Amino acid sequence: MTTATAPVTGKTAALAEPGPKQRIESIDILRGLVMLIMAIDHVRDFFSYHHPEPTDLAITTPFLFFTRWITHFCAPTFVFLSGISAYLAGTRRTKSQFSAFLIKRGLWLLVVEFVFITFAITLDPLYHLFVLQVIWAIGGAMILLGILVWLPTPVVAAIGAIIVLGHNYFDLHPTHLVNDTVEGKLLLSGAGFRGFISLGNGRGMLTAYALLPWAGLMMIGYAVGTLYVKTYDAVKRRKTLLYSGLGVLALFFILRFINAYGDPAPWSVQKTTALNIISFFNVTKYPPSLMYMCITIGTALVILATTEKISNKFASVLIIYGNVPFFYYVCHWYLIKLINVIVFFASGYTASQIATSHQQPPTFQPDNFGFGLGGVYLIWLIVIGTLYLPCRWFSKYKRTHTQWWLSYL
Repeated sequence: MTTATAPVTGKTAALAEPGPKQRIESIDILRGLVMLIMAIDHVRDFFSYHHPEPTDLAITTPFLFFTRWITHFCAPTFVFLSGISAYLAGTRRTKSQFSAFLIKRGLWLLVVEFVFITFAITLDPLYHLFVLQVIWAIGGAMILLGILVWLPTPVVAAIGAIIVLGHNYFDLHPTHLVNDTVEGKLLLSGAGFRGFISLGNGRGMLTAYALLPWAGLMMIGYAVGTLYVKTYDAVKRRKTLLYSGLGVLALFFILRFINAYGDPAPWSVQKTTALNIISFFNVTKYPPSLMYMCITIGTALVILATTEKISNKFASVLIIYGNVPFFYYVCHWYLIKLINVIVFFASGYTASQIATSHQQPPTFQPDNFGFGLGGVYLIWLIVIGTLYLPCRWFSKYKRTHTQWWLSYL
C-alpha cells in the first residue's frame, strides 16, 4: 500500500507545482466496490418492469428491497472518500493552490452534472430538466471545502459533524425556508423532500441531492484523511478506522432502536418478520439522514480497516475501477442509456413511444417496458463487464501521464 506525504503549509516553496499522486489501495478497493454496486440501481431505474418502489413496504419484496438497499452505501461512501482524497491532494499543494484546485474542480463537476450527466439521463438536447445528483453534491461540497481549508482541520471536522448530526432537526421542526424556497431545496431539504425547482419556459431542476448534508460528510472525510499521511502508524490507523466504524454502527442501532431522532421515517412493527427487518433498515437517502450516514459510513470505515493488506484477483479488479471513478461514472450513464435505446427498439417499440407524453423529454420507457430483477442484474453485469477494459486502459494512462487536466478526471 502506498501513502501520501505529510501535510505542508502554504509557505513551502518546494510545492510550487503539485507532486505526483499516490494511490492507496484500500481506498481504491472500497471505491471500486461501491462504483460497481451503484450501477445496479441505475440499471434498475431504466429497466425494471413497472418500476416498483423498493422501499414501499406495501409492495416490496426482500430481494427488491435488498437490491435498492445495497446501493445506499454508494453515494455516501464516495462522498466520504472524496473528502479523504481531497485532504491527500492538499498535501501536494500549497494552501492557496489547494483552495483554488478544490473550487475549480468543484465548478468543473457542476458543469459535468448539468451538461453531460443530465444529457445522458434525459437525451434531451434542449435540457428541459436538469437532474442534480451525486456529482452536483460532490462539486458543491468541494467548493465549500475549498473555502474552509484555511481553517484548522479539527474545525472543518467539527463543522461537518454539526451538519451531519444536526440537520435532522428540521424533520422535527419543518420550516418554510427549508422545504419551500429555492435555497432550502438546494442546500438542505427536510423530511425526505426531493425538490423540483421551476426555471420557467418549461424548464426545471430536480434537486435529488440537497447539498449541505453531503458537504458535512465530505468535511468529516477530509479530517479522516489525516490518518493516511506517511507519518501515521499503519497499525494505529487500522485500529482507529475499525473502532470508529464499529462505534458508528453501534450508534445506528442505538438511535434506530430508540426511534426518536435521526431519520424522518421511524421504523414500525409490520405483519411479517421480513417486513420488520426491512422497516428497521429502511433509512432515508433524500436528504441523507443521520441513520443513513451511520450505517453506510460505519460499514465503510470497517471495510477500510480490513482491506489494507488484501491482495487477490478480486481486489485487483476493484482497484481498476476505483482508480478511475469519474471516468467510470460518466461512461456508465451513457452505456446504460445506449443499451436502453437498443432494447427499446429491439422490443418492437416505435419512435412515437419514446416519450410518454409530448411534453416530456425522451424516456424510452413506455408503461410495459422492462424486465424483472433477473434481467436487471444481467444488464448490470453487461455494463460493468463492458467498462472493465476501458477503465483498465485509462487507469494505466493516468499512471503513466502527468498532464494537468488528469487531476480533474
